[in-house]
Amino acid sequence: MHYILYNSKSNNQNNEDLINNIVEKLEGNVRKISIFDIPSYPDFFNKLVETDDVTIIGGDGTLNHFVNDIKDYDLKVKVYYGAGGTGNDFKNDMIDKIDETGRILINDLVKNLPTVYVNGIEKKYINGIGYGIDGYACETADKIIAKHPQKKINYASISIKGLLFHYKRPNAEVIIDGKTYNFKKVYLASTMKGRYYGGGMKVAPDQNRQDENGKLTVVVMCNKSRIVTLMNFPKIFKGEHVKNKKLVHVFEVSKEVEIRFNIPTALQIDGETVLDVYSYKVKL
Repeated sequence: MHYILYNSKSNNQNNEDLINNIVEKLEGNVRKISIFDIPSYPDFFNKLVETDDVTIIGGDGTLNHFVNDIKDYDLKVKVYYGAGGTGNDFKNDMIDKIDETGRILINDLVKNLPTVYVNGIEKKYINGIGYGIDGYACETADKIIAKHPQKKINYASISIKGLLFHYKRPNAEVIIDGKTYNFKKVYLASTMKGRYYGGGMKVAPDQNRQDENGKLTVVVMCNKSRIVTLMNFPKIFKGEHVKNKKLVHVFEVSKEVEIRFNIPTALQIDGETVLDVYSYKVKL
C-alpha cells in the first residue's frame, strides 16, 4: 500500500495537483490521509508492513513537524517527501534527488539532524536557523497576517525596509566548537543544515546536508553601513553574498555552536518564528 499523508491546511490546490501527479505514477493501491487525522506518527508506522511506503506532502513546515514527531523512531518503511505548500527550501536543496514520481526519498536525510535549543524550546530542524533580519521579517509578517489573514506577504519588501530603517542591529558573540568570535552591527547569524531558507535564499551555498560527518555552516553578515548591506543583500538569492569577505563571515561547525545577541531579536526555525531571543545553541 502507498500511503500519502498530506497537510490539508497547506496550499490546497498545489497539494492536490501534486498528489494527483504522484498517484498517476504509482502502481498498486493508494490511500490518502490528512496528517491531522494521525495522532501519533510512531503508532501509525507501527501498523505498516515492509512493502508499504509513505509520502509526506506539504511545505518545509510540514516536514519539520514530521521529523520532530519521529525523532526517536526508527523508520522501517520507505518514506518520501513531495514538496507542496509554499515554502520549498528542502526541495531546492535536494532538487537533483527528485525521482520519476516527483518525490524525494528521505529516510537517510531525516537521520542525525541538528537540534536547536532556544527559549526553552528543543527541536530538530531540516534547513536552517535564521537569527536577525530574517527573524525580524518573519515577526513582522506574523503581525500583518494576524490583522489581515488574506494579505499576500512580501518578505523581500519587509526585509528591505528593515535593512534601511527598522531592524535594530545587535552585537553578536559566536562560539563555534569552543572558539569565540565577536561581531558588531549584525544583520544575520544563521546556522545551516541545508543551503536554503526563506523561500529561496541561498544562505550557505557550500553547505552539504549529506556530509557524512553532518557538519553545519554558520553565516554571519555584519556591516556599519545599511546602504552597503542593502546593495549586497540581493546576492544572497544566488549565494554570491559570501564572496564579500568584509560583509559575510562563514564558519564550519563540527559539534556545537552558540550565538548570543546583546538585544532581544526574533529568529526563525524552518520558518517558525520565535520571539525575544538573546541566544540559541545548536548541537550535532
